[in-house]
Amino acid sequence: MRRPAVRLVWLGRVPYAELLALQERWLRRLQAGSGTEAGALLLCEPAGPVYTAGLRGGLTPEETARLRALGAEVRATGRGGLATFHGPGQLLCHPVLDLRPLGLRLRTHVAALEACAVRLCELQGLQGARARPPPYTGVWLSERKICAVGVRCGRHITSHGQALNCSTDLTWFEHIVPCGLVGTGVTSLSKELQRHVTVDEVIPSFLEAFKETYKCTLISENSSI
Repeated sequence: MRRPAVRLVWLGRVPYAELLALQERWLRRLQAGSGTEAGALLLCEPAGPVYTAGLRGGLTPEETARLRALGAEVRATGRGGLATFHGPGQLLCHPVLDLRPLGLRLRTHVAALEACAVRLCELQGLQGARARPPPYTGVWLSERKICAVGVRCGRHITSHGQALNCSTDLTWFEHIVPCGLVGTGVTSLSKELQRHVTVDEVIPSFLEAFKETYKCTLISENSSI
């Protein structure tokens, strides 16, 4: 059986707004389509610090002002979950997918995103990463989250996705309660492996894990659609 083809778009290090703009264009493309196109895998490394709030909020006006005073951008998004941080040293993965050609439902899509991050950790030589049930969505090493997951889905079409800490400056997380989970921490591949791990280094492992988990092929293209 022929595997569905997903377009691969690597943006490099770009402002978070650029990723959101491309995500919106792909959403419109899939919403106007016939339901036979699987969609695109959008990847980037954020160029600057950004705090995002999900559909459940997570940031008061006072907190928003405080975070902006630190020099960070603050954005409300349409994904699930509460507040989190994105910044340099982090791999952002936004699969804009029509789940029907892939034979997935929302719950299995979220599980697949988590499985990709677990597999990536294994390929990088980091054992013990695991997914946990809600409200602990994402991938964890004990009580330390290494990959956040938050998606949006409407009429079978998904957006947003996951953020994997490679060499992220973890002090940015100290200014919020990540994903609203009190008493938990965050970590990165660099911290756990005790060496500097770049976003560029992990992309081949991530793509291998994505193709394996989603049972698809990836077709590279530039950021235009």
